[in-house]
Amino acid sequence: MNEFHLNSWLPTTIKEVRALGWEEVDVVLFSGDAYVDHPSFGAAVIGRILEREGLKVAIVPQPNWQDDLRDFKKMGKPRLFFAITAGCMDSMVNHYTANKRKRSNDAYTPGDRAGARPDYATIVYSNIIKKLYPDVPVIIGGIEASLRRVTHYDYWSDQLKPSILIESQADLLFYGMGEKSLISMIDQLKNGAQIQEMTDIPQTAYRVQKDRTIPAYSFWKDHELFSLEQCREEKINYARNFKIIEEESNKMEPEIRLLQSHGDQKVVINPAWPPLSVEDVDHYSDLPFTRLPHPRYHGKGTIPAYEMIRHSINIHRGCFGGCGFCTISAHQGKFIASRSEASVLKEAEKVTEMPDFKGYISDIGGPSANMYKMEGIHLSICQSCKRPSCIFPSVCKNLNTDHRPMTNLYNQIAGLKGVKKAFIGSGIRYDIIFNRVADDTVNKGNLDYLDQVIGKHVSGRLKVAPEHTSDDVLEIMRKPSFSQFAQLKKFFDNANEKYGLKQQLIPYFISSHPGSTVESMADLAAKTKALNFKLEQVQDFTPTPMTLATAIYYSGYHPYTLEKVYTAKTAAQKQAQRKFFFWYKSEFRKELIAELRMIKRPDLEKILFNK
Repeated sequence: MNEFHLNSWLPTTIKEVRALGWEEVDVVLFSGDAYVDHPSFGAAVIGRILEREGLKVAIVPQPNWQDDLRDFKKMGKPRLFFAITAGCMDSMVNHYTANKRKRSNDAYTPGDRAGARPDYATIVYSNIIKKLYPDVPVIIGGIEASLRRVTHYDYWSDQLKPSILIESQADLLFYGMGEKSLISMIDQLKNGAQIQEMTDIPQTAYRVQKDRTIPAYSFWKDHELFSLEQCREEKINYARNFKIIEEESNKMEPEIRLLQSHGDQKVVINPAWPPLSVEDVDHYSDLPFTRLPHPRYHGKGTIPAYEMIRHSINIHRGCFGGCGFCTISAHQGKFIASRSEASVLKEAEKVTEMPDFKGYISDIGGPSANMYKMEGIHLSICQSCKRPSCIFPSVCKNLNTDHRPMTNLYNQIAGLKGVKKAFIGSGIRYDIIFNRVADDTVNKGNLDYLDQVIGKHVSGRLKVAPEHTSDDVLEIMRKPSFSQFAQLKKFFDNANEKYGLKQQLIPYFISSHPGSTVESMADLAAKTKALNFKLEQVQDFTPTPMTLATAIYYSGYHPYTLEKVYTAKTAAQKQAQRKFFFWYKSEFRKELIAELRMIKRPDLEKILFNK
């Protein structure tokens, strides 16, 4: 492997550009993350796609926006365009806790150092570039741009903000996983088109003056959303918008173009592409990544986010879970796009050749580890479906939930030379494992899969996310009944005993989620105590753009029923709920007993405190 040669990476300085013999670059890509040439880092994927399309690409990771802006000037004016991503996380999620406290670390920066990117990084970078190079097109993408493509509630400023296109002044926005749209744009550029004229690329958004005629296309229909101003005037309009946006995001073959007015401008959001083919996903996954951080970071400390995934393999995109607090389907879509076994095995072999590989693959997974190769049995049914979840309120009868392809893939990876263990670090959805179908061979195969995961692929701890115990809260979360978690725990304990293991089952829970009350949190404490858990992996609900839960949090209404939903919002309300996670700590005992007496639940007081 030639990963230690500097020309294996995209250039990050003008010196590196000159060393390649380039007089100019076609594209300059700015990223809020450190430059790690690994398929789990979006900037690296986009850079490699542009490279494969024959373009000369330079990347400027974590530019300094507080000095004389030399980082924004050092590559000069690109021949085609500037590209911007805030990184693998929304910059505000990256910077702040659920309590809006500034974080002291940044896992995507060498040395875990905070402060290497600004708040609202996409907007800041774009505005700087627009000021320095007003005649050069700017495109934006990544998770921050993707999930802020329409009017959205911003928790950190506590206000309804316009589409990020408005504040960034960018010319074109790529939402979701943007490779296919990017290639389409490059094809048009090669044919002489201008970026400002590109109005027909799926999965992109752009802005126009409100009085301008928007080109019509016979293959798309238009839907006018409530404007930014209408959403600010009546919060219920924001909830109504969300339902339309989510439904359109979850269609297999979307055809609705969304329009939204913002003052004298209008944002146009083109429908997404249909789900990617196996060939497409393989094409993007098989790019020539070094799988390493750029040599510029030698001696500057490790990059924690890279350390976590350096020996991991992503086997699919998308998630059909549709959880109410999650942004995955809004970004990647609900339909699963899986890689071929050959592509996965090729990457696994490459991992085994890495100099620091010690025999352990840290994860073979995806957004949810156990959705590989799952799709509709009859795709014609999927083509007319707009359910936000394929497994809630029940598992769709048209969904193929056969886990045997994964069991086979795990066995092939485990059998590769140099592999001692291949772990499943991503969480799993146990509701699709326990779902019974007509074919008993599938039912048996699914339980065999879980047995194999527990026996061979758990690195001491298996992560799962029941999230709550209350049926009312779980319904809003779009999560299964807590009784299924009890079923999992029993299966897990039996498998541990069978294999002579002492592994832990680690459940994740959320407090202060819309619909959650002090009483439902007390119920959570009682039910988890009964299962002998003292909870560790817990968090307060954080409203993030484009989730059902955030729409409820801001508007007070459930977008699908327009019924009012209670949400804890004040610090005192949130703390009252969070304390129930830690019922076993003596410092909270007195306060929790007082809370239980206030809500008149002596039964729960007795369970928790043996009174």
